[in-house]
Amino acid sequence: MLTLSLGSSFLFAAEEVMTIEQVNWIPTIVVSLLLLAALAVFSYTTKAGIIARATTKEAVRQPVFLLCMSLAIVVLVMNYFIPFFTLGEDVKMVKDCGLATILITGLLIAVWTASTSVAEEIDGKTAMTLLSKPINRRQFVVGKYIGILQAILWYMLPVVTVFLVLIYLKVNYDAHEGSKPVPTHAERIHEVYQVMPGVALLIMEIVVMSAISVAISTRLPMVVNLTSCFAIFVVGHLTGLLVQGGVLKLEFVQFMARLIATALPALELFNISAAVATGALIPPDYLGLSAIYCAAYSGIAILMAFILFEDRDLA
Repeated sequence: MLTLSLGSSFLFAAEEVMTIEQVNWIPTIVVSLLLLAALAVFSYTTKAGIIARATTKEAVRQPVFLLCMSLAIVVLVMNYFIPFFTLGEDVKMVKDCGLATILITGLLIAVWTASTSVAEEIDGKTAMTLLSKPINRRQFVVGKYIGILQAILWYMLPVVTVFLVLIYLKVNYDAHEGSKPVPTHAERIHEVYQVMPGVALLIMEIVVMSAISVAISTRLPMVVNLTSCFAIFVVGHLTGLLVQGGVLKLEFVQFMARLIATALPALELFNISAAVATGALIPPDYLGLSAIYCAAYSGIAILMAFILFEDRDLA
């Protein structure tokens, strides 16, 4: 009776903690739903929305989209069955590898779509035909960017669903393989809940890189765009290391490192590998500040795209 009472008390406490955490996330969920509603209204009530819908359809139909989606799901399922030999920490490895897989494939879709939808249309004179209609260049850029984001959302929907379901099942699978007690529903949901902020942050990272890719595509071809975005992605995750005190001794090198860190996005802000490794929960405040940074940097990148595309010769 005592064991049953303690077990019931523990389950109640876990469910109570989950309830409190879910209540704290209500504003984040409401803001996300409002953003999705605004995106839908934009797509069906504006001229740029027409371009956005066409870009989304084009992106979803291209082979790279289906290839990346299939590859991501296959890798996620493989991570579920592959033993990582982490002494009971396989769930954390599944989370970390899954987030990396979703991020890389999502970035590939975003950059590839920006290259094919913006750069190739400009080079192929398709953009000139579109701009001959009552659509200006800024509407063209915004429409392309929003269309890419909508394609990313369509990619995220099935992939993230599979990812979260696999985490839920992996908790029980790991316990069975390690001859541990069967985890409760609350414990499994807690593991799923812990990784959801990471999904939101990697979407923000893709949003930032998509804006940069669109800006580059207004002037440069696909190969240069892919190479540039790859370099920005790598350096963007190293900006914190570039400006650490005591590592860079030369004043000129420190100045250049700080200049690069200021100009390029601080993508390491969207990385929660440390939180996944320690099992920590990301507070909503951090998500909010990251969202503000994402919106600000994406806005600057799109403004740069306006400037670069404004005097681009389309003839």
